[in-house]
Amino acid sequence: MNHPVSKALALFSAQFVKAWEEQAHTLPTSIDVVGLSSPCVQTDDGEKVMWLPVSREPMGNLSAVEKGMELVLHEDIVAFYGSQFSGYMAAKWQETELMLLQMFCEEDANVLQENILGHLVTQRRLKVTPTVFIGAVDDESKVISICNLTGQVLLETLGRKGHREVLANDMIAFLQQLEPVVEEA
Repeated sequence: MNHPVSKALALFSAQFVKAWEEQAHTLPTSIDVVGLSSPCVQTDDGEKVMWLPVSREPMGNLSAVEKGMELVLHEDIVAFYGSQFSGYMAAKWQETELMLLQMFCEEDANVLQENILGHLVTQRRLKVTPTVFIGAVDDESKVISICNLTGQVLLETLGRKGHREVLANDMIAFLQQLEPVVEEA
């Protein structure tokens, strides 16, 4: 976990856990991952799961996406998704509330790669610069993504050419500016 994005993600994850402990007096909790087997799970009572981010050793990869698209993904994308298993983390970037996407377990890795492939196929069809989503916002027509060519973090309107707003010049700067948000299950 020597990649700078891995370190920045680990730091944000620690801030996220600390915010939960201080505000909700518990570990991060989710109802969406009940019953899933993951190294993150601390407790699962059948209604909610308390979890902690867990470093992945060795680091995971997105080779199925790269092979399927005949495309090399930006190292920040691979580091972001390959560094740890974690639940989704609610956050705020300036005034934008978002859900930082993560892989909770190996099963998630397969689903995530299929979704990324679909996203990239659509972009190729539209002839737009490839991006990979890393976060969701309330407006379902938009995602937080990383530009595969530049590494910039973008607020992107799906399916529309030219509708991309640069949020940060790189993933490290983006992660450093995020504020954890506690949304109790």
